[in-house]
Amino acid sequence: MDGDALLAVLGEAATAVSDALTSTDDWGLTGGKPGLYRSDLVADEAALSVLHRVGLPVLSEESGLSAPAAGASSGGGLLAVVDPLDGSTNASRRIPWFATSLCVLDELGPLAATVLNLVSGARFTALRGGGAFRDGEPISTSGCGKLSRGVVGVSGYPKRYLGWKQFRALGAVALDLCAVADGTLDGYVDCAYDAHGGWDYLAGMLVCSEAGGTVVDALGRELTVRTHDARRTPVAGATDELCRALAAARRSAYEESSPGL
Repeated sequence: MDGDALLAVLGEAATAVSDALTSTDDWGLTGGKPGLYRSDLVADEAALSVLHRVGLPVLSEESGLSAPAAGASSGGGLLAVVDPLDGSTNASRRIPWFATSLCVLDELGPLAATVLNLVSGARFTALRGGGAFRDGEPISTSGCGKLSRGVVGVSGYPKRYLGWKQFRALGAVALDLCAVADGTLDGYVDCAYDAHGGWDYLAGMLVCSEAGGTVVDALGRELTVRTHDARRTPVAGATDELCRALAAARRSAYEESSPGL
């Protein structure tokens, strides 16, 4: 599949999730795996039905690694990394910041991405080398380079004040990174430690990068992961300068209290 075909499939999968959740009455916990909501399972089933039909293997937060059904066309070495419902705690509490996040990887890394805001309907898309878009319109970051001027999205609890102008803890990494991409936020920093799988950030990372932003791991590791147990600590900035400043501030705060992190 070429890039446009991939985006069409990801768009169809995101729409399938939205439609399935519209008719879902129970957004509570399953009582099984900690933190697993019934809405997560509904969203997962909807996304996989589309992605498997076109022959894509899937790495999902909820169902792990799965192959397409026998007889489906080959995915051509591609892998779809999916968070069917990013921000599921927000969703369960009706806090209006949650999304479906889908990213297709090839041998070089993130190739195509779609993040659908399941509250507003805003749809963020990106192809590697092709720019980033919100509802079909090109987007770019704020261009902010100074941490002291930045409004920064935060996940986890910071060890101390990191030098930003203001911060927001919103609760859905995919949307937080897209907010950096379109200039709503200037940066994003994970103040926890290895709390996020690739499904949380890969789609948002591609959108943010294609919009002119920079996304790194706080510990300097490769962010493109392909296994269910891999965890990373993403940091993003509207510019390289801001991203470096955020990563350095986080590193300094952790070194003061927990050397080695």
